[in-house]
Formats: sequence, C-alpha cells, structure tokens
Amino acid sequence: MLARRMRRLLLPLALVAPLGAWAETDPDSGLVIDEGWETVKSTCTACHSGALVTQNAGSRNRWEYLIRWMQETQGLWPLPPEMENTILDYLAKHYGPKEGARRPPLPPSMMPENPYKAAKQDSGG
Repeated sequence: MLARRMRRLLLPLALVAPLGAWAETDPDSGLVIDEGWETVKSTCTACHSGALVTQNAGSRNRWEYLIRWMQETQGLWPLPPEMENTILDYLAKHYGPKEGARRPPLPPSMMPENPYKAAKQDSGG
C-alpha cells in the first residue's frame, strides 16, 4: 500500500523534473559528480567559486577559449595536455550549450530606432 502511494506521488515529479536534476552534485562546489569532476574542482576553484563554472555553458571550443583567456589575462598556469583534456571533456559534457535557454534574436523590424546612430551621423562620424 505504501509503495503504491509513493509511486503515485513520485511519478508526476519524475515526469516534470529535468533529467539533469537527478545528477549528484558536490555540496561544496555545485559541480556534477562524474569522471573528471575532482580535477575541475581542484583546478577551477583554486581561483574562483564553482558557481562561476556551473552558471556558465559552452561548447568544448568555448571552454578552451576561456581557459586560454584565463591563462593570458588572469594568471592561470599552463595545464598539462591530459589534465586540460579531462577538464574540457567534463565541462563540455555537463556544462555544454543549453538548447532553448535563450530566445531567438528579434528581427530588425521589431527593434527600436537607435538614437545614437542618428547622433553619430549628425556629428560627421
């Protein structure tokens, strides 16, 4: 009887909850616990919060670009190729591009007139 009641309560929840909601996460960093997460945690959270990782999303190329940017401008040390590949694999898998997370751009016909465009033309620039 109790099992039947539990199924009745949990089935609707299972149907509406996103699949990723069931992934186990590290309570300290918020990172999804999966292969490579400890490398990501120890490397990334040495400089910033895990939330900076979990709130972002991007392709493997985008994450690689961010690593290069951090190396060039933020003092991130050179990463051994195997470690970098582990980090990129993990980030691309768990924090890859989000489908449908943003609305499509507005068509130009729906955009308001740009007041700065007219001011720039009037000033001869």
